[in-house]
Amino acid sequence: MEIKRVVITGLGPVSPIGLGAGAFAEAQRAGKSGIGPITNFDASTLRCRIAGEIHADLSPFIETREAKKLDRYVQLALVAADLAVADSGLSREELAGERTGTLVGSGIGGMNTFEDQARVMVERGPSRVSPMFVPMMIANMATGHVAMRFGATGPSSTVVTACATGSGAIGDASRIIQLGLADVMLAGGSEAAITSLSIGGFGNMHALTASHNDDPQSASRPFSASRDGFVLGEGGAVVVLEELEHARKRGARIYAEVVGYATSADAFHVTMPAPEGRGAQVAMRQALKSAGVNPEQVGYVNAHGTSTPANDLNETLAIKSVYGEHAHKLAVSSTKSMTGHLLGAAGAMEAIAVAQALFEGILPPTINLTDPDPALDLDYIPEGAREQQVEYAMSNSFAFGGQNAVLVFKRWNG
Repeated sequence: MEIKRVVITGLGPVSPIGLGAGAFAEAQRAGKSGIGPITNFDASTLRCRIAGEIHADLSPFIETREAKKLDRYVQLALVAADLAVADSGLSREELAGERTGTLVGSGIGGMNTFEDQARVMVERGPSRVSPMFVPMMIANMATGHVAMRFGATGPSSTVVTACATGSGAIGDASRIIQLGLADVMLAGGSEAAITSLSIGGFGNMHALTASHNDDPQSASRPFSASRDGFVLGEGGAVVVLEELEHARKRGARIYAEVVGYATSADAFHVTMPAPEGRGAQVAMRQALKSAGVNPEQVGYVNAHGTSTPANDLNETLAIKSVYGEHAHKLAVSSTKSMTGHLLGAAGAMEAIAVAQALFEGILPPTINLTDPDPALDLDYIPEGAREQQVEYAMSNSFAFGGQNAVLVFKRWNG
């Protein structure tokens, strides 16, 4: 059986630092922070009062009447899909039909809708709960609405693996194309969980930073000695994945090739990573194996890099174990330092960052790394974006529940 090759031909980031591929790339080069005070609700009584919100006007993409029937996470997914398709140059007519599929995941789903309708039930009774409650809340609705928007009747599914969702969606979608079941897949993740319930829950488990409320732009600080938790963000990230010959025939611009993917389980703890990133090591090694790539060929790793004490240490140890002596020759960075942690959209947003890095020869920085943790001694690109062309890059995503997803990309040489 012939295994098809898969390339990325469209990028659709909807992020706290920019909407669209151009704005997102420019913000990374500038080391821009998208973190600020929470405006979605009154967070004045919470430990963490900052987040990576999106303030862009979405009305050019979604009519007001339509938006009222969609949870925010679905809205962000639709905008991301629109941007990715426009960037790819594919028309709606070309996408319609059974050779185009959709795989857009969410770590949580419709949290805004859940909170709103729970409040209605408590205050007014279950008979007043909206009939749209369930179809607005459930986690597969991003995929469903993206498919309906473009008439894509091919393979369709949803990944829900918390913070590994976006990477898992792109990896699973790539396999669908590799097996010849589709020519094009719209894949990625979306999350809109900046709500009082989410911030309260994450904050009370001490997962969120609580020490930078007065200086939000410095709050997400992966690999620093003063890191004390992640910053929640929202966003949508969709890529157009295309079978190589399909892309070539239409003269598509190719950002990068998806060459490796693997998942694993820590089988250790519901929130803490396994010691020394043992589960992450399995996914990283298997992703390299599936790509047919030796560790020494990889030049850049987009780290999961959440800015929590446990993740950053154990991910660093995992990278050292997998890459050996080459680990100190790798460029490593965490774009979460700029966007915050987008949960189910994180892996897909970071895949976009990697595709742009390979295409442009510019590696994104880890901002706010002003006080490096002496126990973390890799090259985390701390001083700003770096002009450096690499041939292969890895993107790591690790989730609550110990679920890991790792992607490997190759620079497109034509």
